[in-house]
Amino acid sequence: MKKVLAFDLDGTLAPSKSTLPPRMGVLIDQLLDRYEVCVISGGKFGQFETQLLDGLKTTSAKLQRLHLMPTCGTQYYRFENSTWNQVYAENFTEDEKVKIIAALSEGIDSLGYRESKVYGEIIEDRGSQITFSALGQDIVAELGDEGVRLKEEWDPDTSKKNAIRDYVANLIPEFEVRVGGGTSIDITKPGIDKAYGMQKLMDILDITKDDILFYGDRLSEGGNDYPVKEFGIESIEVAHWEDTATRLEAILATSN
Repeated sequence: MKKVLAFDLDGTLAPSKSTLPPRMGVLIDQLLDRYEVCVISGGKFGQFETQLLDGLKTTSAKLQRLHLMPTCGTQYYRFENSTWNQVYAENFTEDEKVKIIAALSEGIDSLGYRESKVYGEIIEDRGSQITFSALGQDIVAELGDEGVRLKEEWDPDTSKKNAIRDYVANLIPEFEVRVGGGTSIDITKPGIDKAYGMQKLMDILDITKDDILFYGDRLSEGGNDYPVKEFGIESIEVAHWEDTATRLEAILATSN
């Protein structure tokens, strides 16, 4: 029997940059009665607060079984003493940040992918990760479902993101440059991906790969969830959050 259920956030537990749907909130509350639950994403902790925690109605006791891993596990938060505490953060130096931001700016300008209309920051310092978001970090917050649609339509075949990734990776080979979500590029220290985060979680909880079941919407090769599958953790690919919800309802029904 699995001890930990681990999840991607965007597209797996909630629509892109959107609040946790009530149906999913109820399911996570129920899962916390039976499992340790981990959510891992390229987003910063603030995204976890607005997208996950604000829509999750549960008890303080249950929250102690919820593990939050922003920026692919280079940050880790636990609920202790009635608040969320950062256990660790593996942040860039200021010089590293300057170099990465300059490389991203050169890449998007050279390739012609700097959009004239954006919503919020397009290059965001997340401490342990620098993220480029082509249409801006706040597009869904400002436009709602229309923002989700625009994100989905910006690069459906990933050709733009792949081109940016390859260009920027050549400029800063000492860092890891990966395709993130639908409109994003994530840059971290070498060897950082969601498999890295899962290894950190295994070390913290003293468990093995066999103890974890992972859900993600980008598990095909090249997707930002793929490293977890490649690492050898049993993984289930979902099409959207409703798909995840249906699968979780089946698990809960059989475990009663």
